[in-house]
Amino acid sequence: MKFNTKAIHGGQEHDPAYGAVMPPIYQTSTYAQSTPGGHKGFEYSRTHNPTRRALEKSFASIENGQYGLAFASGMAAIDAIIKTLKPGDEVISTNDLYGGTYRLFTKVFEKFGVKFKFTGMGDSATVESLITDNTKLIWVETPTNPMMNIIDIKAISDLAHRHDILLAVDNTFATPYLQRPLDLGADIVMHSATKYLGGHSDVIMGAIVVNDEKLAEQLYFIQNASGAVCGPNDSFLTLRGIKTLAVRMERHCDNAKAVARFLEQQDKIERVYWPGFEYHPNHEVAKAQMSDFGGMLSFVTKGNDYKEAIRIVERLKIFTLAESLGGVESLAGHPASMTHASIPKDEREKSGVVDSLIRLSVGIEDHEDLIADLKQAIG
Repeated sequence: MKFNTKAIHGGQEHDPAYGAVMPPIYQTSTYAQSTPGGHKGFEYSRTHNPTRRALEKSFASIENGQYGLAFASGMAAIDAIIKTLKPGDEVISTNDLYGGTYRLFTKVFEKFGVKFKFTGMGDSATVESLITDNTKLIWVETPTNPMMNIIDIKAISDLAHRHDILLAVDNTFATPYLQRPLDLGADIVMHSATKYLGGHSDVIMGAIVVNDEKLAEQLYFIQNASGAVCGPNDSFLTLRGIKTLAVRMERHCDNAKAVARFLEQQDKIERVYWPGFEYHPNHEVAKAQMSDFGGMLSFVTKGNDYKEAIRIVERLKIFTLAESLGGVESLAGHPASMTHASIPKDEREKSGVVDSLIRLSVGIEDHEDLIADLKQAIG
């Protein structure tokens, strides 16, 4: 089954009660039992819910995985993954990553004895030099947030498996429409499904997909025991969003390409970070493991001018200055003061997140209107 078909039909079946084409919203906390333990596969909605189960099957289908799990947020999904570790275990993570992930790693799990090492992952030899007997997980974002670095999933996967280490990939920016990490050797795929999978900025959701049955059982246990599950209405909305993922991503990619090329020509812009440019340091890797270059890009103002960056984002009219990304509407953000403010300034700047950096989530509006908005904001 091709991707566009799986996005609509993958893992789905018509409701057995009345043949509803869309899975109904089972807005219930509990289920009647004919005898103690005698139920129809559902006993309590923290553990299982039919609407959430339909979504989890869809997650698995579009990522070419066997087991899907839905969580109350992307952070809840990451939390569950790190809970598979124990005190003394070590994680190697890319140093360019979402600020909330960095905060969870350093402010929550380090207190419980899990150690995190942050590094650039453009060279697998650099990653290998950090591996010890205690390394249990490698954490990858690609494309990275917000510098748009591309990490070679296959190369890191080969390295991880030589050392019997799990590889987890945050696939939020690329989505399974553009990139499927499990096919490239990853053990765990994670999404903030709030973003492109939901696609309409109206839901908070996290996703995990794996192939290994033992790992899936471990994660299902944590999901149920910790209870950070999503509700049935959010499950319904996300499942509806997935059905249009392919057509939305095509427009996101086309618009981002037009916007990136416009920004590249502006005298007041120092540099544009977008993996579609041939001079992007990871362009060839992006071409090999992605089917297109996505809807995200970042840029810095000439002379690293913080005040100029703030002036630009405040003047935008079609782009909305807001947290998040991946919705049908275009959003602009200032990572240093918004999404990545939880990372210390010196650490941010090591990976390129300077005070003049602006991140764009390019939506599906007419690209000419988006370019006109940027043109008037830049001045």
